[in-house]
Amino acid sequence: MDKRKTEILRAVLPILAGCIVASIPPPQGLPINAWLYFALFVAVITGVITEPIPAAAIGLIGVVIAAVSGVVYKSPSDSVKWALSGFSNTTVWLIFAAYMFCVGYIKTGLGKRIALWFVRALGKRTLGLGYAVAFSDLALAPFTPSNTARSGGTILPIIMNIPPLYGSHPGETARKIGSYIMYTALAVTCVTSSMFLTGLAPNLLAVSLVEKSASVSITWSTWFLGFLPVGIILFLLVPFLLYKIYPPEIKYAPDIPKWASEQLKAMGRITKKELTLLGLVVLALALWIRGTDYIDATTTAVLVVSLMVILRVVSWDDVIGYKQAWNVLVWFATLVTMADGLVKVKFVDWVANAIVQPFEGLNLISAIILLTGMFFFLHYLFASLTAHTTALLPVFFAVAIRIPGISATTWALLLSYTLGLMGILTPYATGPSPIYYGSGYIKGRDFWLYGLILGVIFFAVYIAIGIPWLLFLGI
Repeated sequence: MDKRKTEILRAVLPILAGCIVASIPPPQGLPINAWLYFALFVAVITGVITEPIPAAAIGLIGVVIAAVSGVVYKSPSDSVKWALSGFSNTTVWLIFAAYMFCVGYIKTGLGKRIALWFVRALGKRTLGLGYAVAFSDLALAPFTPSNTARSGGTILPIIMNIPPLYGSHPGETARKIGSYIMYTALAVTCVTSSMFLTGLAPNLLAVSLVEKSASVSITWSTWFLGFLPVGIILFLLVPFLLYKIYPPEIKYAPDIPKWASEQLKAMGRITKKELTLLGLVVLALALWIRGTDYIDATTTAVLVVSLMVILRVVSWDDVIGYKQAWNVLVWFATLVTMADGLVKVKFVDWVANAIVQPFEGLNLISAIILLTGMFFFLHYLFASLTAHTTALLPVFFAVAIRIPGISATTWALLLSYTLGLMGILTPYATGPSPIYYGSGYIKGRDFWLYGLILGVIFFAVYIAIGIPWLLFLGI
C-alpha cells in the first residue's frame, strides 16, 4: 500500500468507526444521546490511534462536535462550560508544568551530565553499564512526564555512542553490546514510568479521570509509596535479568568510563544554571512529598517553572516556544473532557452495571488479578498509553469500585500503576518504543518475544508484591 492510500485509510477509519457505532440501535436502557456520544468517542480514540492529523487536533475536534451537537448538554452555555472544563483541570496544568522541567534539563545540559556521571561510575562492565543507564533514567523520571523525552530524547542520544566503540552496529553485530544496552534502557523506563506520578503523562491523566468520576484524590507521595516495593524490585531486576536472558556478547567494557570522562570534560565544569535547576528540582520533590498539606502539587510545579524563568534557567521564549508542552496541554485537556463526557451521559455507569456481574462471585484477590490483568494485556490493542487510559480506565474503574473489599483509592492505584509497565509489551506500546526499534539494535521478533516475557514478569511481580503491599497500607 502506497503512502497516499495509507494516509486516506488513516483518515477514513475514525469516521467509519464512528458511523458504524452510530448506525447501530442503542442498547436497552441507554439513551440515544449517550449512544451517539459513545460513537463520537470511538471515532476520536480511533483517530488518536491512526493519527491522520495530530492527536491534539483530533481531541479538540471531538470536543467541538460534542458541544455543537448538544449530545452532552442541550444548553449552549452548559455545553461550552463542559467543553472548556479540561483546560481548567489542575492535573492538565501539572503535566504542562512538568514538561517545562524537560526544557530545563535540555537547555542546561543537566540531564546529559547526570547520565554521563552514572556511565563513568558504573560503565566498566556491561552489567554495570546497564545499571548506569537505569540510574540515569531514575534520576530524571520524577521530573519528566514524557518518557519519550526522558529516554528517547535524553538517554538514547548518549548511549547510541557506546556500541560503536566495541564494533557493535545495527545488524549482525548488534548483540555484541548494543542490543542489551538499548533494550535495558527501554525496559527500565517502563518501570520508572510507573514509579512516579510525574514519570508518565498518562499517570496524571488517570489521576484526573478517577478524581472526576469518584472524587478520589491521589497525591504524589501516595502514588510513590504505593508502588515503592514493586518499583525497587523491578528496577534492580531488569538490568540483571536482561543480562541473563538477552545477554551481550561483550561482558567487559573498560573504555566506556574513559569515553564518559572525555564527554564530561568537554562539557566543562557544572554551571550555575545547572546547580540552580538542581536546587529547584529538589524543592519541587520536597514539596510534592511533604508539602501537599500547604501547597497543591500543580501550584508547586508552576511555582518552580516561574522560578526557572525568574532565575534565568530558561527564558520565557523557551517556555512559549516549547511546542510539545503546549500540544500536550491541548491533547490532555480535550481527552479529559471527552472521557468526562462518558460519565456525564451515564455511559460508564451503564457499561459497569452490565459487566460487573461476573466479578461479583469471585473472591477479592481473584477479582483484582482478573480485572488488572485484562486492563494490562488489552494494551496489545493500543498504540498509545493515552488512548488506552482514556478509553478503558473509566470503565474498568467503574466496574472495580462496585467490587467490595477495598477502597476506591486502592482500586484506582491498582489499575493506574500498570500504565508504565505495559509499555514493554510491543514495539508501539509507549513513546520510546518506536525510537528504540528504529535504532536497529533490537530485532522485531525480539521486541515481541521479550516484550511478552518481560510483560508477564512485570505483571507477576506486580501482583505478588503490589497487592499485599497496598492491602497492608490500607490506602
